[in-house]
This record gives sequence, C-alpha cells and structure tokens, in this order.
Amino acid sequence: MNKLTAAITAVGGYVPEDKLTNFDLEKMVDTNDEWIRTRTGIEERRILKEPGKGSSDMAVPAIQEILRKKNLDPLDIDCVICATVTPDMVFPATANIICDKLGATNAWGYDMSAACSGFLYALTTGAMYIESGRFKKVIVVGVDKMSAIIDYTDRATCIIFGDGAGAVLLEPSTDDSGIQDSILRSDGSGRHYLHMKAGGSVKPATVETVMAKEHFAYQEGQAVFKFAVKGMADVSAELLERNGLTGDDIAWLVPHQANLRIIDATANRMGLPKEKVMINIQKYGNTTAATLPLCLWDWEKELKKGDNIVLAAFGGGFTWGATWVKWAYDGK
Repeated sequence: MNKLTAAITAVGGYVPEDKLTNFDLEKMVDTNDEWIRTRTGIEERRILKEPGKGSSDMAVPAIQEILRKKNLDPLDIDCVICATVTPDMVFPATANIICDKLGATNAWGYDMSAACSGFLYALTTGAMYIESGRFKKVIVVGVDKMSAIIDYTDRATCIIFGDGAGAVLLEPSTDDSGIQDSILRSDGSGRHYLHMKAGGSVKPATVETVMAKEHFAYQEGQAVFKFAVKGMADVSAELLERNGLTGDDIAWLVPHQANLRIIDATANRMGLPKEKVMINIQKYGNTTAATLPLCLWDWEKELKKGDNIVLAAFGGGFTWGATWVKWAYDGK
C-alpha cells in the first residue's frame, strides 16, 4: 500500500473590502508612500472595520469558499485548526466559534499561536492527523485581525499590518502529492523583540496598561529583520538540501509576506528567480497567519498537479520554518 500523505485539495480566502493605503497613512503618522514602498513593498492593506466583527468573521467565508468548491457539507469536516494571534476572545478558541458559525457540528478544533509562522505550524499538525488515518477532512485556516492590536500612531508597526484570512482543505492521498517534509523551529529568546506587553497572565489588563498602550503589538524592527532574513533563508535552503532538491526543481516559493527584502533574500538563497515567487504584500500587507494561504488563494489558478512548492515563514517568538508540498490538482 502506498504511503498516506496529506494533500491540499482546495483553497479559500477572504479579505475585508476597506482599504488603508499608504496615502491614508501619510495623514495619520509621519511617513510617506515612497518610504513605505521602498522599505516594505506595501502599497495598501485591508482593514476589518465593521463593529463587533472579529477573526472568525473572516475565517468563516474563507472556509465556505472551500465547501462550495468541493461541494461539501459543513458536517463533513472532521477538524478545524485555526492559526491566529488575534482570537475573537481569550477563550473559547476561535476554532470553536468558527465551527459553530459554519454549522460544522461534527468537527472539533483548536487554535494555534505561532504568530506569522502559525499557518505553517498548523498545516504540519493537520497533516499528521491525515497521515495517521484518523481523519479524512481537516481544515487549516490562518486568520488575523491585526488592526485590533496595532497602534495607528506608531509608524514602526502601523504601516506593516493588515487583516485577512486564508484556508486550505487537507485530505488523504496515496499518490505522490501532498505535504512531503517540514522543518519547523522556534527560539523563545526572540520574544523580547516582537510581542504584546500586556494582556497575558504575567501582566493582566489594568487601566495603567491600557493608558500605556501595552495592548498593541511591539516590534524592534531591525532585530526582527535580521533574524527573519537568516531564519527564513537558512531553513528553506536546508529543506531543499535535505530532500536533494535545487531551485530548478521548485515551481513556486510561497514566502511569508512581511517585507519584500526578506522575501528576496530567501529566494536568492534558494536560487529562485522572481518569477517563481508569490508576492502579494503590495495589496494586503502583512496579515500574519493569513499570508501563506492568501498567496495560495491568489495563485491557485496557476498551480499545476505535481508542482513542487516551498512555503516559508518567520514570526514573533521567534518561530520559523519551511514546508515542501507537492501540489495535488490543476488550479484551472
């Protein structure tokens, strides 16, 4: 019997309608369009502005798109893993809320918090459930409403992040398609450079923490950039070497959309030309756990069965990793 692998058999995505352009930000903080574009590659980002709406409200339509494409009932879903650092609430898990809103009452699920590497961590975890033979249909969704934790008077962070959701369906495969290998890493000492200062058990919310703006994302950009360039590039090159692959064997690099210079460094290390790199940072910004599936969503029609794809990410924590996927279907 052929080895059971976890294949991505459908992709869905969702971004809010409201756009926040660089020119909008010029009116809010001391920055300008040229500065943002040359340093990050970002031109605009999507923002979920509707009152009372959270991450689950973006994840649900992304998953519903998958159900429509595959003609599935929500009851067919076995498990939902939600990668996010902006859950609807501290508890219950956003995955549980998503299942309720979908009507996926046969599914169980949980959240995974690994910042910008969250989707990659969740994808690898979801694949293990499929490979074990335990489940037939696992949804992995990456979603973040970063606008909820961004200080729009802080030009170091407010220019970077946007809101969005992307999801994939994992199903068992006995051909050579599916998730082939992953290398995942973490280093908790990186927490000092990228974190939210308050709101956890170490520093619960108080009037003082709110007034001090300690419930917003905090980032030391230069330190994070340095670690991200090395982490993403090194682990992607290691993944290729471990599997006897070269840049010529790879159809697409799907990199975390944090910064155009980090993406370029990763592609160069892998020996990939720009035509093989998925880049949509210019229109969505950094949607944290949603960047990788949103790339797959945008490029789905160009993907062909058998394509070798490498997904790579780096996030707060620090967390980072790379995954080799052999694509399971023709996007067209």
